[in-house]
Amino acid sequence: MVVDIEGVKLHLAHPDELAVQWVGQEDVMRQLLAAWLVIDERDLPMNPRLIGKPGVGKTTLAYAAAQRLGREVYIMQATADTRPEDLLISPVIEGEGMLRYVASPLVTAMLRGGIVILDEGNRMSEKSWATLAPLLDTRRYVESIVAGVKIKAHPMFRLVSTMNDDSSTFDLPEYIHSRLQPQILIDFPSYDEELAILKENLPFADDEILEYVTEFLQHAHAADERYSARDGINIARFALKMRHMAKGATPRAELLRVSILETLDDEALRYVPRQ
Repeated sequence: MVVDIEGVKLHLAHPDELAVQWVGQEDVMRQLLAAWLVIDERDLPMNPRLIGKPGVGKTTLAYAAAQRLGREVYIMQATADTRPEDLLISPVIEGEGMLRYVASPLVTAMLRGGIVILDEGNRMSEKSWATLAPLLDTRRYVESIVAGVKIKAHPMFRLVSTMNDDSSTFDLPEYIHSRLQPQILIDFPSYDEELAILKENLPFADDEILEYVTEFLQHAHAADERYSARDGINIARFALKMRHMAKGATPRAELLRVSILETLDDEALRYVPRQ
């Protein structure tokens, strides 16, 4: 799709389509939806950030919340190399002496009234965040120096940023920190929730394998290890594949032990459930 902004033709991004389902922890879902809510014509939506350890489902939560609202979803992956123009509009050479202006997923969401998920936002530098400062307050616009246009956000536009709670990220500058509120914390799920997550992602797996992996994860959570449901899905999936290759010749417990070792490390074996 192409739109015209102040005489500049912008080529828009395509929305993301994922087959995901949010399982459990409805309290954080309600908090996110409440942050996006507009309760009066003088009100504005908030720009929440989802904080948690890698793999706890921050992006899944954001996508599932957008799905509940029936909106287009655009996911933009932030990295330490993300430049201001990457966030807004990038020029692409198209033929001799011709430029094509390509809108980022964020700008596309702004124009179409969609929802953008700025994934792992605290991996991004302050220079890039500064580009978004006017979007995150009452002004709700961005200005592209590359294309020479100012873009105002559609009234239905919503933003959420996911942020990993680890040491490989930048500290947010205070003026951005105050614009990305509320802070919604996502913790590890309970046993029943985690088992339901594994069943949702591996509906073809037998209950014994999923229960074993869930128990392993719960032991790890109790010790404040960073192993997540994502790790559990990979452990169970690898064990199922090895069992298929072995045609049942290797005991299930041994397959799971090997899968934990190869998916994570030997330190993880301390949380293997007792038989």
